[in-house]
Amino acid sequence: MSQTFGQLLKIIRREKGISQRDLADQVGIDFSYVSKIENDRLPPPAAETIIKISKVLDVSEEILLSNSKKLSADMSNVISSSRSAIKFMNEVKMMQLSEQEWDQLTVGLKNLR
Repeated sequence: MSQTFGQLLKIIRREKGISQRDLADQVGIDFSYVSKIENDRLPPPAAETIIKISKVLDVSEEILLSNSKKLSADMSNVISSSRSAIKFMNEVKMMQLSEQEWDQLTVGLKNLR
């Protein structure tokens, strides 16, 4: 079973030895908001807030963004600025890939270069 965003956030924050209040202060959000997210009473925050959290926790933003199923503004811009990227994403959508197939696709892409 995969972890929720809140569960993952709590684990990483505790491993880094940062309190909810310290995280909230450094990100610029209320500490009660962090608590509600970690306890799955609220959904993951906006992608840009997740990026700020990842910087404070010194973890790859990809880890938190992928768990939240959100895209950064940069990623959205990369995809939306290319007709080929949009075509590719539409093809992928129609194929309804499994997580394993996505992983295989990633390996295949890396092998192109």
